[in-house]
This record gives sequence, C-alpha cells and structure tokens, in this order.
Amino acid sequence: MLTLLKDEKLLLLAIVMACVAFPLEPWLLHNGQVTALVAGGVLIAAIVCASMRVAHHAEVLAEKFGDPYGTMILTLSAVLVEVVILAIMMSNEASPTLVRDTIYSAVMLDINGILGLAALMGGIKHGEQSYNDDSARTYSVMILTAMGVSMVVPEFIPKADWKIYSAFTIGAMVLLYTLFLRMQVGPHSYFFSYSYPEKKGRKRAPEGEATNLKLSVGVLVFGIIVIGALAEVMSKALDLGLEGTGAPPVMTAIVVAAISAAPEILTALRAALANRMQSVVNVALGASLSTVILTVPVMEAMALYTGQPFQMAMTPVQTVMVLITLVVSAINLNDGETNAIEGMTHFVLFATFIMLSLLGL
Repeated sequence: MLTLLKDEKLLLLAIVMACVAFPLEPWLLHNGQVTALVAGGVLIAAIVCASMRVAHHAEVLAEKFGDPYGTMILTLSAVLVEVVILAIMMSNEASPTLVRDTIYSAVMLDINGILGLAALMGGIKHGEQSYNDDSARTYSVMILTAMGVSMVVPEFIPKADWKIYSAFTIGAMVLLYTLFLRMQVGPHSYFFSYSYPEKKGRKRAPEGEATNLKLSVGVLVFGIIVIGALAEVMSKALDLGLEGTGAPPVMTAIVVAAISAAPEILTALRAALANRMQSVVNVALGASLSTVILTVPVMEAMALYTGQPFQMAMTPVQTVMVLITLVVSAINLNDGETNAIEGMTHFVLFATFIMLSLLGL
C-alpha cells in the first residue's frame, strides 16, 4: 500500500489540490486578477501531474498489449483528457472559437512539435530511423479528410443550416473512426507496427507489474475524474486571470492542447531516443487524428444539445498552416525513414505556429 501511495504521489498531489481548490473557489475568483491567474497556473500544474499518471498507466497497458493497441490506448487517454477539459470550459461560457483553436493547436503540437522534436533528436543520435510508412500515409490522409470536413467546409455552410451540417459531421466522424479502428486492430493492424530487433539482455518487466491491469485501468479512470474536477476551477480562474491582459485568444486553447499532450511528448522523446520511430509516428499522428475525429463529434453533439453553435471553421492563417503541415508531413513520411533534417522542418513550422499565435493570428 505504501509503495502504491509513493508511486502515485503526483496523482495524490492533484487530489489534494482539487480538495483545496473547490472550497476556496469563491475566494480565488473574488480576490483579484493576480490571485486568479496564479491559481490558474497552479491548477494547470496539478492537471499536468494527474495527466502524467494517466499517461503512465496508459503506457503500462500499451506495453502489455503492444502496437497498435498500445499507442491507441495512449492517444485515446490523452484525447479523453482534452475532451473533458474542453467540455467543462465550454459549459462555463468560454470563447466560441475555443474548440476550433484547441484542435488546431493540438494538431500543430502533435505533428510539428512532438514529431518534429522527436525526429530531430532521434536523427541526431541515430541518423535515419525506420518505421512503417503505411501508417504515416493512412494517418495523413485521414487527418486531412477529417479536418477538411469538420473545420474547412463549415466556412461555406449557411448559418441557418448549421444543425443539419453539424449532425452530418458527427455521422461522418463516427463512420471514419469506426472504419479506422477496424483497420487498426483488424486485418490492417500491420500498417501500424514495425519489427525492431530485440536488444540482448533487455530486462523484462516483473510479472506482477506487467499484468496488474485492473490497477492501471482504475487509476486511469480516476485520474481523468480528478482532471475534470480541477479543470472546473482552472477554467474560471484562467478566464478571470487573462481578462483584459491583451493575451491572444488562442492562448487558452494552446494551454488545453499542451496539457493533454504533455505525457505524449515524454513518451515520443523516449521512443525516438531508443530508436523506435514507429511509436513516435503512432503517438504523434495518432493523437492528431484522434483529437479531430473524436473531439469534433463530442463537441458538435454538445452544441446540438445546447442549441449554441461553435465556430469550427478555421481562419485563413490556420488553414494555410494545416495544409503546409500535412504536405510537409506527406513528403517527409513517404519513404519509411526519418532524419534530423525532416525533424527540423516540422520544428520550424511549430515555431511559426507559436509566433503566429503570439501575434494573435
């Protein structure tokens, strides 16, 4: 029991913060903007702590089941964290562009940030790193289709017809993901795996640790509940703290995307440095696809339920950045090998995304 408590100290810290934040919420929100901003920062740190433990147990399950099931569990857990935070923030009358900006930020962070940094560092250490190019092509074309249908076409839909197209979008995303899931775990599962030579002397995980699935599932679910509780107070504190500061509207969306992606960044970097680029591709592109194809129908359903539409159509700048990213990704990931130059191209695009965000574009 003591060992379990020690292992879960980050989650325990997040639980303590949730227990403190809820009773103090009125005081935090009525004691000045600086207090609210500091509280928002502390709660973001607590959410990251909880999400790290969620990701750890997702990784335990991933190690148990292997690719492609493992990375699917990891990316789904991250997307679930993102959806929970978004749903709570939108219920608190957040910006109507928050969902769009969060999905856009997540795609930029996953493909250009995570994949770019991992390929850069892995390339510097190992040179060219191999992976299954079938996975990259499959992910790329589905990301392009999903973002086109849900975040480009809405620009041309009359406002009077938003409910009809919203319902269509939900059906299209569900259909796409159902087919993709069948491919990923069914007859085309080999698209998303790559055979690496086993290292001699590689230590196997203790039997009890590898098979304690119930504990991992339980902590994963409980961790997401804790994240939801923290997000409830964090969203209000952050909105109040940033009010009138001149901070770009997209900043809140970047924070939400970064929270859900924090564990994925560590997982991808560890995989790249271990010369396992297939895991990086699965995590980065899989997280991008899951963010679009799962977040969109959930949030669109929420819009239909409340009768309040979100602004889902990307701005011209966002559309151009997504198109450049996917074109560069299609070129870089077409030969089954990555290198430091390809990683740098994505990382420069990520830096461009940050610069444009700071400029409010």
